[in-house]
Amino acid sequence: MNLILASTSPYRAELLQRLQIPFRSEPPNTDETELPGENASDMVARLALAKARSISAENPDAYVIGSDQTATLNGKKMGKPGSHEAATAQLQACSGQKVQFLTGVALVRESTGSMQVHVEPFTVTFRMLSNSTIDNYLHAEKPYDCAGSFKCEGLGIALFSKINGDDPTSLQGLPLISLVTMLNRENTGPLTL
Repeated sequence: MNLILASTSPYRAELLQRLQIPFRSEPPNTDETELPGENASDMVARLALAKARSISAENPDAYVIGSDQTATLNGKKMGKPGSHEAATAQLQACSGQKVQFLTGVALVRESTGSMQVHVEPFTVTFRMLSNSTIDNYLHAEKPYDCAGSFKCEGLGIALFSKINGDDPTSLQGLPLISLVTMLNRENTGPLTL
């Protein structure tokens, strides 16, 4: 099977490796600008699909995976912080709060016209975080390229009092349970004979 991950994210590639299916990664050429009035769920679905389609156009026989994620706090979208200062502000705002993560995943095969899209929600409840806790955490993991300013697969788990969702890998950026369902529909899942 020819499988392509439309992403340069090392986190998504690491997750996809768990399925033990050979794949390659290619950077998508996608404008990730938010559309006016677009809600978070629609945005991640649209961007996941756009990323997959940007690669599938030149690889029509490949199965192409696209994914996108955003976090929302009190209905407002939070992106990747990009800096220590922005990450500090994000975690201060998240302290003691519930944050919803929405991860879109798409599977496209241009030659057959197959196109599947799913958005997986996941909620995280943060502990009350002191400024020193936030600073210590950020210096330890430097999660400046992660939505929500943490890495749940690492020390970031210590920031939470509770997590709630059907697929913990969605919190890391690629919902594998949903992806396997999509691959199985195409008779190409990791355990398909």
